[in-house]
Order: sequence, then C-alpha cells, then structure tokens
Amino acid sequence: MVVSEVMERNLGDTEGVVMNQLRKGCLQEILGCEAKTEFDVYKDKEMKDKFATATEDSSFLARLCCSGCHGYTMAVKEKDSGDEIITVDRPMTCPMGGCKCCCYQTMTVSSAGAKLGVITEDCFYCVPHFTVTGSNDATIYKLSPPTCVGGMCVNCCAEGNPCGKGCCKASIRIYAPDNFEEGSHLGKILKVPKSFLTGLVSDADRFEIDFPKDASTEQKGILMGATVFMNSLFFETSNNDD
Repeated sequence: MVVSEVMERNLGDTEGVVMNQLRKGCLQEILGCEAKTEFDVYKDKEMKDKFATATEDSSFLARLCCSGCHGYTMAVKEKDSGDEIITVDRPMTCPMGGCKCCCYQTMTVSSAGAKLGVITEDCFYCVPHFTVTGSNDATIYKLSPPTCVGGMCVNCCAEGNPCGKGCCKASIRIYAPDNFEEGSHLGKILKVPKSFLTGLVSDADRFEIDFPKDASTEQKGILMGATVFMNSLFFETSNNDD
C-alpha cells in the first residue's frame, strides 16, 4: 500500500514513540466515571516533542456497562494540522481471561481509509499471545509479555526488580513471526509508572514503544495501534476492576 504523507513525516524516521495517557478529571476519578481514553504522543522519552493526540470515540453507556470489552474507535491525529496518522477500530467482544480458545479480541488499524493491519488474540493458556498481520494479511509480528517457568507464567521481573526500580513496569515484547522465543524480541511496548501521587488518583498510564529496527512506516503505525489495544486489554481493565 502507499503510506500517507502524514504517516511518513511523523513516523518514517522515528525509532520509538511515547504514548502518554491523559488523566481524567478529578471529579470523574472520584466518582469512578468511565471517561474516554486520551493520549498525547511524543517522539522523545523526555516528552518534549509532542507531535500527535488521540481521543477515543465510544458511547458512555458502553464504557459504563462493558468497560473491559467495549467497542470503540480512536484516531491518532497530527498535533498541528489535525490530519489523521492512524485510526484504530476495536469491536466489542468477550473480555480477556486466563485462557482463550474462541471469541478472540481483535483490532484493525487503518490510515486514510486503507487498512494497515490487524492485531488478533491467539488461542492461549496462562500467557496471552497476539498475531499482527499487515495490509496483505501476512503475519509480520507476534506479541507477548515476557515469560518464565518454561513459558507458562508472565515474568514480573523482566523489566527490573518489581520491589525496586522495576516497580509497576510491564512490557509486551515484539517478536518475528518465525522466532517467537524468549530473549529474541525485536522491540517492545513498555508501560512505565508515573509519579506516586498520579498512580494513587488516576488509572492513566505511559507507554514507551521501541520499534523493531527494520520496521516500515506502515508497521510502526500498526504497533502504535497495538499499544492502544494492549492498554485496553490489560491495564485499563485491571485498573477498573481494582
């Protein structure tokens, strides 16, 4: 497919981005209201070079009654022009669980009306896995959290000591489709903690995406969409349930 000019100028030479989820209003946080998810997107980990914003489009009733699995669309738009970089579409389906053999979660990523790719939940037990396909439906990546115990458990220490510097960090590793082995990942989506006070009063998260070195502009757009997807599946759901 032909990559749009907006995608190319924003993602073409970018090795990684930061997607910083915005806090809800204080009153919404206190009352537990399900506000729309919003992100600011940066090209640097210091979050000084903001180039895009994103806002979820969904009904309040769906967010309130089906917070873990509601359907929505979200457009990531260039900050200055408001032009679309990517749009993600997540249909409502069965929520995540400890294993899955049907009713898989899925998200489609598009740009300028053309499909970039799809992220689909795989059949799994204990540790979730996802397949990322491109515009031609060929598999380009596999996604999974780091594992231990022979791949049977999520490795909570993979990003550092969970009782120290690695506290509250969690990652989704990006693998080649033919080399889905622990330690062979090409990049990752890392959730990093915000300040202690923010964590107490908000479920907003920050994600650092390290793109694979040979990722095309199209693939970078898909992985940005995958980050929004992982947040919906694992981090917003767990926060809402607490």
